[in-house]
Amino acid sequence: MTETTNTAAAWPRPHWQPSDEEAVLLFFVFGAFPEDLVIPAARYGSPGLPEGVELQRFQNAVLARWEGYPLSGALGELLKEDSPEAFAAAKAAPHVIAIRGRFPDRDNLDYLRDTLGVVAALTDIGGKAVIDPQILSLFDAQGWRDHYLVQGGAPTRHHVLILCSPEETKGRSWIRTRGMRKFGRPDISLTNVPDREIDRAGALSERFVDLGALGAHFEPEQTVEVDGVTGGLTVKLSGDETDPMFNNSHAAMRWPD
Repeated sequence: MTETTNTAAAWPRPHWQPSDEEAVLLFFVFGAFPEDLVIPAARYGSPGLPEGVELQRFQNAVLARWEGYPLSGALGELLKEDSPEAFAAAKAAPHVIAIRGRFPDRDNLDYLRDTLGVVAALTDIGGKAVIDPQILSLFDAQGWRDHYLVQGGAPTRHHVLILCSPEETKGRSWIRTRGMRKFGRPDISLTNVPDREIDRAGALSERFVDLGALGAHFEPEQTVEVDGVTGGLTVKLSGDETDPMFNNSHAAMRWPD
């Protein structure tokens, strides 16, 4: 992906194939913001929020009463454990800006580039912490910049979380992703992965993430050839945003026994 600072270079999707999926963005920026909010997004190559994205400003104490408040519940506990200092800064902040949007599938990622530019600009004018709930992550302002504003463009991997969990069957693991909703593509679920193959399966998941972000998509019951895996991996598409493991549809593949 292209550098986000100074120039609004296009973010094309060279493998784009149309689908009926929708891209979804959601960020929370905690801080102390001026009453007259002027967002200097142009310095990050963004003309401002794209059509389809809304920005809402809340008093933190008011938003905290909302059932989906990101600093409470299971997500809040996870964020506090992973980033205690950023969590404390977010809790103490007087304001929260919520940025959310939904987009029909399209052949470029300019909507993501422009939205990230706005989030970056908000950290210039009082933003102290940013939550990206789709990847279960909380950053302080500098940490967010280090993660997303990478020279030459943040790799696709930075936009998605890849998780690995042991399965009940000894010696087998489940590898899955979160965050592909940003690209309007299903997340990845690889089950029954032998522990000796975790690194290879993780690299395969990253490859699927890259292809999906750049516009490719799976066909139902598609077989993916993998070196050393007899018969390949068969893709089963299922799920939707109500699935708590992904908050998205997902492409499920089972490693053979």
